[in-house]
Amino acid sequence: RYTWKDCAVRVRKLANALLDKGIKKGDRVATIAWNNYRHIEIYYAVSSIGAIVHTINPRLKPEQIAWMVNHAEDAIVMFDTTFGPIIDGVSAACPSVKSWICLTDKAGMPDYKTDVQDYESFIKDASDTITWERFDENTACTLCYTSGTTGDPKGVLYSHRSTILHAMAGAMHDVIGGGARDTVLAVVPMFHLSAWGLVYSSAMVGAKLVMPRTGAGRR
Repeated sequence: RYTWKDCAVRVRKLANALLDKGIKKGDRVATIAWNNYRHIEIYYAVSSIGAIVHTINPRLKPEQIAWMVNHAEDAIVMFDTTFGPIIDGVSAACPSVKSWICLTDKAGMPDYKTDVQDYESFIKDASDTITWERFDENTACTLCYTSGTTGDPKGVLYSHRSTILHAMAGAMHDVIGGGARDTVLAVVPMFHLSAWGLVYSSAMVGAKLVMPRTGAGRR
């Protein structure tokens, strides 16, 4: 359990760690991850510095995943321990990736053939104070690819504007309609349409999120 306030502190730390790593506006940071609190932190930290969250469907073939990482020119890939075999299988074919980060702490990280850093060590020494840059609402926020059933996968960019409008629509009574007194079980995966916008709409209205899969590793 943790609060949205706890989330905000860790988002600021992650944002600073990414900036210290050289991530800048427009860079792509990929995730291969389940629905969990670290994945939420990535969503907010990456887009809040003007970079782009590239969510990857882990059920796709490894060669499709490698193709998407290369096409998007992802600078960092963050992944749950479950998907370690995928990372070891594609990392050598993804030259744009400067860092592979496992969403766990040092004690919970398995051995990998790939050079991997654990998430908690990555954010540990970063500052939790940041002045957020302001940028145009049409700045790209999230990148998703199709499954590639008709040729190569196709990338679709969501803007900050479209993401906010989607979250506002989802919060309406006759759509999803979550509120500050509600608990939302986010079963739809975060790599599918940003979990129908639940990551954003739940924060917008102050709802409690229950994530069905935390991934391996401890806080």
